[in-house]
Amino acid sequence: MTAPRRPLIAGNWKMNGLRASVSVLEQIVRDSRDLRRRVDLMICPPATLIMSFAAVADGIAIGGQDCHTEPAGAYTGDISAEMLADLGASAVIVGHSERRSYHRETDDEVRRKAMAAWRAGLLAILCVGESQVDRVAGRTLKTVGAQLQGSLPDRAHPDNLVIAYEPVWAIGSGLTPTPADVAEVHGFIRAQLGARLGAAGQGVRILYGGSVKPANAGELMAVPDVDGALVGGASLKAEEFLAIAGACR
Repeated sequence: MTAPRRPLIAGNWKMNGLRASVSVLEQIVRDSRDLRRRVDLMICPPATLIMSFAAVADGIAIGGQDCHTEPAGAYTGDISAEMLADLGASAVIVGHSERRSYHRETDDEVRRKAMAAWRAGLLAILCVGESQVDRVAGRTLKTVGAQLQGSLPDRAHPDNLVIAYEPVWAIGSGLTPTPADVAEVHGFIRAQLGARLGAAGQGVRILYGGSVKPANAGELMAVPDVDGALVGGASLKAEEFLAIAGACR
């Protein structure tokens, strides 16, 4: 019998936060001690803050937002998975929709970034999701399935992989799919993981991401195969982040 999947609430701070922002993490640490008995918490700040955040995290995981495919080299402005690990990160987001869109990252590049994360001993949070055009055209499952097929490396298992489903049209828009929509996609992802990974696919956590906030977290976290959330703007405020985490059952 597959062990229950422990919920994970991960905050993606994107390009936000200065050194003084460590006070937000300190508040999250202080106010989440009881909550962390049943929910895993993670904050993914800009790379400039990873070391200072890791120093005060006290049991809260710290992750990066992206990594290069190579461990080192002449790649000005990039950061390797090994560098993230050296700073104190234990995870890294790969394939976020903003990277796929703004930086034209392909499924193959995302796959190689996930492998780089594993090479450095990091958990890879692999993002997939459809655009508004895909959704309207009825191509959601086809798009998500193709991204999984092209982005997911072999040797994935629950200890090195988390999937985050992000309907691109919902990110930062205030819009969210219905619980039935989320259930359909998460159920599809679970089936794809099972087909690809066998029994291990039942243990991989699938997060929902896209305008998650305290007002809708309870409804979203109650959907089957939703094992937590990848939270954007709401994770910048300790109270909102913890309210979302508190919605996990």
